[in-house]
Amino acid sequence: MNAPRNWGVRIAGTGSAVPERRMTNADFTAILDTSDEWILQRTGISERRIADPNAESTFNLSRDALQRALDAAGMKGSELDLVIVGTLTSEMPCPSTAVRVAAAVGAVPAGAFDISAACCGFVYAMNVAETMVRSGRAKAVGVIGAETLSRVTDYTDRTCSILFGDGAGAAVLVRDEDPALGCIHQSMQADGSRWESLYLPVLPRDVPESDLQSTVRLGCLRMNGREVFKFAVTKFREVIEESLAATRLSANDLSQVICHQSNIRIIEAARERIGLDPEKVYVNIDRYGNTSAASVGICLDELTRAGKLTPGLPFMMVAFGGGLTWASSVWSTRGA
Repeated sequence: MNAPRNWGVRIAGTGSAVPERRMTNADFTAILDTSDEWILQRTGISERRIADPNAESTFNLSRDALQRALDAAGMKGSELDLVIVGTLTSEMPCPSTAVRVAAAVGAVPAGAFDISAACCGFVYAMNVAETMVRSGRAKAVGVIGAETLSRVTDYTDRTCSILFGDGAGAAVLVRDEDPALGCIHQSMQADGSRWESLYLPVLPRDVPESDLQSTVRLGCLRMNGREVFKFAVTKFREVIEESLAATRLSANDLSQVICHQSNIRIIEAARERIGLDPEKVYVNIDRYGNTSAASVGICLDELTRAGKLTPGLPFMMVAFGGGLTWASSVWSTRGA
């Protein structure tokens, strides 16, 4: 590898992939005591995509999203030095989803690994990848956030089942001669003392005493909705304000704030407290639900393809998730 140097970093292409099947709020009325109005008011979700277990997986959604990002960048997989996948629903403990994706797109012998940071997975991965490229340790990195949360959702549990969907978002980061381009501020933080608020137990020993009465099946996500809501609203505001202060930017200076699509009430509460223009806070949770590590990547791809990231203006990515974890990433861009 080359000796470290302060390179610029450019997002050369983005891509996304979602399953064909749509699960609407009306579909939940047949299996839960709920209604379309109840779900929509509390979450902002109208439908979510659900993977076909016989044909769609974290692996092939990741592969397709990265291939579309490579196509958008006009690049081949063989040009990648590294592939990173942020996910909590990897196909299996070993091998990582990333190594299979790298092989599928022709990126061998690029390095490859998964990051498990729940809903922060894509932002964590973008920060790691950007640092690798900026330092000169890599020329091009493929970053993916992907989930098939339907595999780990108990559809008898109204708290979680109405929230989650499946999908993948990807970006290709490349070296640029202009050192002003790329991430100008990033944060990756966690508080493991609060893990019980959102977790996925596999064995009986994984369940804390505080949750022994839960009826949610082992191997499925469990969430203390009230605690997560309070945490998320506070952290969204704190992380955005910290990032603006660190970069000496105002909310008006940003092209977009790309938030993890957790719950429309969380997004709106944070937006209102900071005073962000609604046009600068992208929302697609109504169509996809909460796709965890995939959500920021899918938003980034849709905004890029729609031309809504204004050239020359910075944008911010921000997420929070199980762990509990939270992260931000502020990027400068080249003008038109």
